[in-house]
Amino acid sequence: MSEPLHPATVLYPGTKPFPLLSACEHYAGSEKLIRKALQLQLELGPIFDVTADCEDGAPAGGEREHAEMVATLLLDAANVHSRLGVRIHDVRHPAWRVELDLIVGRAGERLAYLVLPKPECADDVLIQITALDDTRKRHGIRREIPVHVLIETPGALHEAWSIAALPHVESLDFGLMDFVSAHHGAIPATAMYSPGQFSHPLIVRAKVEIAAAALGNGVIPAHNVSTELRDMDVVRSDARRARREFGFLRMWSIHPAQIQPIVEAMRPDLGDVAEAAGILLAAQAAGWGPIAWAGRLHDRASYRYYWELLRRAEATGAEMPAEAHHRFFNPVQLS
Repeated sequence: MSEPLHPATVLYPGTKPFPLLSACEHYAGSEKLIRKALQLQLELGPIFDVTADCEDGAPAGGEREHAEMVATLLLDAANVHSRLGVRIHDVRHPAWRVELDLIVGRAGERLAYLVLPKPECADDVLIQITALDDTRKRHGIRREIPVHVLIETPGALHEAWSIAALPHVESLDFGLMDFVSAHHGAIPATAMYSPGQFSHPLIVRAKVEIAAAALGNGVIPAHNVSTELRDMDVVRSDARRARREFGFLRMWSIHPAQIQPIVEAMRPDLGDVAEAAGILLAAQAAGWGPIAWAGRLHDRASYRYYWELLRRAEATGAEMPAEAHHRFFNPVQLS
C-alpha cells in the first residue's frame, strides 16, 4: 500500500506555497541582547525569530565592527535553530554594502532573512535585492536568502504591491513610528501607540494596504511593535487586534517579555486547530477528493485554508491532535 499523500505535496501543484514564518520577530541590537534572545529561543523553541539589528543597533562609525559581530553570531553554536535574521542599513546609508558583504559573505548559509529598511520606492528595494544576489554569487552561496521589507515611508506604501512582488520578498513589515514621523507632524504622536494606532485614518489605511499587498502577493504581513513594556495585556491586545482586525500574521517584539503574549495572541484557536486536523486527516484518507464533514462539503479549496491554519498552529507551538502532528509534521513525512 502506498503512503498517504502529504498536503504540502498535493495542495500546491505548480504554485508557490505561502511562506511559513513564526508569529513573532524579536529585535535585538547588542551582542548581549542577541545572545539572550537566542538562549530564549533555545528554551521556547523556534516559535519566534530573532533579528540582529545593524541599523539602530550599530554605534555611529562602528557599523563594520557591528556587522562583523553579527556575522560571528550567525555562525555561533548559539544559533541552534538558524532563525536569526539581520536588518542592515537603508539604501542611502554608506554602510549598507559593507554590511551586506560581511554578513552574506561570511554567514550567508546561516542567515534566516535580510531586512531592508526605509525604501522610498520599489526601485530602492530592487537595488538592494540585486546587490544581495550579486553578493551571493560572488561568495558561492546557492541558497535563496529571503528578504523582509520595511514599509515606513509614504512612497513605499504607495508602491507596496510592487515591492511585495519583487524576487525573494517573504514579508512586508510596517514601521509605524518612522511612518508617523515621515508625515511632518500631520499625524499626532498618539498614533504611535494604542488605541490611536488602530483608529487614526492614515494609520488604518496604511495597515490595510500593507496587509492586502502582502497577502495578495503571497507574502507575510508583519505588524509594528507595541511600545508598551510593562502591561503585557496591552501587548496581547495589540497583537490580537493586528491579527483579527487587520490580517497580520506576524508582529515585532522589542522586549523579551512581549514574545509570549504576541505568540499566544497570534495562535489559531484550539477549536479551529482541532477542526482543521480532523478535516485534513479525513481528506488524506479520501485521497484528497471531496469529503463531507459536519454536514458540509470540503474540497481542495478549503483544504488549503485548513492546511495554512494547521501550519500556523505548528509555527506558534499550539496544541494539535497527536495523529495530525505525526502525519503532517513528522520529519519523515516532511522529507
